[in-house]
Amino acid sequence: MANDAVVHIIDDDEAVRDSLAFLLDCEDIATRTYESAVQFLKVASDIEAGCIVTDVRMPEMSGVDLVGRLKEAGVTHPIIMITGHADVPMAIQAMHAGVADFIEKPFSDDTILNAVRSALAEQQGRNAIEQERDTIRAKLATLSGREGEVMEGLVEGKANKVIAYDLGISARTVEVYRANVMTKMAARTLSELVRMVMIARLA
Repeated sequence: MANDAVVHIIDDDEAVRDSLAFLLDCEDIATRTYESAVQFLKVASDIEAGCIVTDVRMPEMSGVDLVGRLKEAGVTHPIIMITGHADVPMAIQAMHAGVADFIEKPFSDDTILNAVRSALAEQQGRNAIEQERDTIRAKLATLSGREGEVMEGLVEGKANKVIAYDLGISARTVEVYRANVMTKMAARTLSELVRMVMIARLA
């Protein structure tokens, strides 16, 4: 778990905010608290990596509405929703909108801690994939136009001779371009190259 990960707690009940922050602080998990979804949205585009814990029912804007606004803003932090029994259908709706987990009140310390740790692990894994994707895209940008065409043929599973025929060049020339692609992409095997291209094409 990244040491700089932060749990962003959103609840209009000060006692709930403070108790959650205290619990997480005792586990060496950094927190920031917000008294409303509106307050959080003002800074949401520039928050630290981590996860979001939000109540469902809050004045001005509900937790469910917040999820929709965050999605529109491109905020991808995992979201844990705290819900009362009557709000479970609403929380299920939020799950379909992309909430990572929802916890029904009253909940134990272990329940919220496990949910937070799982969300932080998910965020860390997501960040690692995004970093790898960016690195691969940078390597792809170094390929010449012809190298890119040969790479596309390789990824599609075509033999050198077929790629040569499609591009109107010799099989020997394809081999040269193929070697260049493997070197620039730092791919040891064809399967590794295919994996890289698939990651680079992730949205």
